[in-house]
Amino acid sequence: MKIYHNPNCSKSNCALDLIKQQGFETEIINYVNNPPSKAELTHILKLLNKSPKEIIRQNEVLFKQNFENKDFNDEEWIDILVKNPILIERPIVLHHGKAVIARPAEKIMELIK
Repeated sequence: MKIYHNPNCSKSNCALDLIKQQGFETEIINYVNNPPSKAELTHILKLLNKSPKEIIRQNEVLFKQNFENKDFNDEEWIDILVKNPILIERPIVLHHGKAVIARPAEKIMELIK
């Protein structure tokens, strides 16, 4: 199991706790300090079956000040997210070729059914 995690986020910490409670070995990626590459993010989006805009934290100040009401194509949004990983919704959990945004943390259970 792999979690794109922000240790400063209570929702992300809840998801990580749930994963640990389930006993899974987990690769923890602090994606704010170690953002996914463009290829990784594209792969994650495919697994999530979401567009880049659907995983943006639209309440972040950075988004509101710089990107709100702007019209970018998917590739441009991916570039923006790679350069500004704080805008990526969290946590994202991957397991056996599937992915979820674990909000709430119980969504992780969808991956282990």
